[in-house]
Amino acid sequence: MQLTIYNTLHGKEEAFKPLNEGTVGFYSCGPTVYEYAHMGNLRTYIFNDILKRVLRYDGFKVKHVMNITDVGHLTSDADTGEDKVEMSAIREGRSVCEIAQHYTNAFKEDIRKLNITEPDIWCKATDHIDDMIKMIKTLETKGYTYTSNGNVYFDTSKFEHYAEFAGLRTSSLVAGARTGLDKNKRCPLDFVLWFTLESSKFGKAHAMKWDSPWGVGYPGWHIECSAMSSKYLGEQFDIHTGGIDHIPVHHTNEIAQAEAAFGKHPWVQYWLHGNFLIVERGKMAKSAGNFIRMASIEEHGYEPLAYRFFCLNAHYRSELNFTWEALDSAQKGYDRLKKKIVELKSEATKSAPDKAFRDLSGIASYNDKFEDAINDDLNMPVAIATLLELVNDSTIESRPKLHRLLRMDEVLGLGIRNMEKRNLLVPEEVQKLLEERENARKRKDWQMADTIRKKIMEYGFSVVDTPDGQKLDRK
Repeated sequence: MQLTIYNTLHGKEEAFKPLNEGTVGFYSCGPTVYEYAHMGNLRTYIFNDILKRVLRYDGFKVKHVMNITDVGHLTSDADTGEDKVEMSAIREGRSVCEIAQHYTNAFKEDIRKLNITEPDIWCKATDHIDDMIKMIKTLETKGYTYTSNGNVYFDTSKFEHYAEFAGLRTSSLVAGARTGLDKNKRCPLDFVLWFTLESSKFGKAHAMKWDSPWGVGYPGWHIECSAMSSKYLGEQFDIHTGGIDHIPVHHTNEIAQAEAAFGKHPWVQYWLHGNFLIVERGKMAKSAGNFIRMASIEEHGYEPLAYRFFCLNAHYRSELNFTWEALDSAQKGYDRLKKKIVELKSEATKSAPDKAFRDLSGIASYNDKFEDAINDDLNMPVAIATLLELVNDSTIESRPKLHRLLRMDEVLGLGIRNMEKRNLLVPEEVQKLLEERENARKRKDWQMADTIRKKIMEYGFSVVDTPDGQKLDRK
């Protein structure tokens, strides 16, 4: 199996070859823990998880590192505004530590529900300040920095390859056009490595602050990922991932400071980026106020793994349009899959363990198609279609079919191993509606019965009248 992936660094699909045979160093940009993750964020982490699962399926040993940003990420993604965690603490009337821990816990719970495997290493920014200071001092020694109004800036004019990753046209950029007006910068593309308290509107009251050679303050957002990823994966490693919105600023800045510090090119071999989740023709974002989080979809009666199923039906590099109707369709598709799997498990249990299977050539073709898809730049729509085709193929015997489906699910992460027949959990409100509808039917008030049926459907359930009474199921 040869994995090919789209490498943003070169703008094309490339065969994957790690720096060290059989092992992969993999860094994912993690959450800034000032607010709940929205479903667009979580789509990116599903993509990260699929990539890691494919690598492991292909036999690689993966060392996966993800950061927790709990300081330094300002209310713009560049160098303007105030620290997001600090602002959240003021808004909610809690300490910055309480805010960071609360939203870190919430994020970890979200990814657990989505069956996203945790990284091998979580690294909090506030635990690695010394590593960041050390890297800034290296850049300073090599002549890549300057100080202005107390802040330490990276001088992008000193790094000749700066614009290449994002395809920036530096000559056409007007001062402040990308990063916001900052009169302390020599060039609008320069970025902060270290903020001193003089530059914060909170001044000495700023809660997060550390001593440094340049004064008391806190690190810039970009230096955090470069310092932490390199601490755990080395000065060169294989894969770095994130959302496409990180390409023009955050990841471009990471590359510049890392390669300036380490003097090795390239710093990262393969860059992969997931596309946006779209809501009403705009990307889902907290700043736009159009974000939907995990609690929202659960309150609407949808399972988290139905959302994973929804995401896997689109390629990670394609925009994905979120609507409740689309999620409803995904939930129905996921329910059909679960029903089929439960039936298949029952059939497999009845077959003799030592039974000689007649012909496995059919299942081998499914296996080949699936492996071709996952290694073709993580083509999950084809992989999902292949799994569903196998599920519905009555010519394949139950036990080998189930074995192959479980192997496929090591990549897809849809929870096939845990699928089993369960009693339907019916909310109290729906139970009451069922009783009201049954009374309406007894009165032969068919119009009222139909009205109540529609109300039940709004909760994500369907109701069918049978000779034995009302039968409730998920829509």
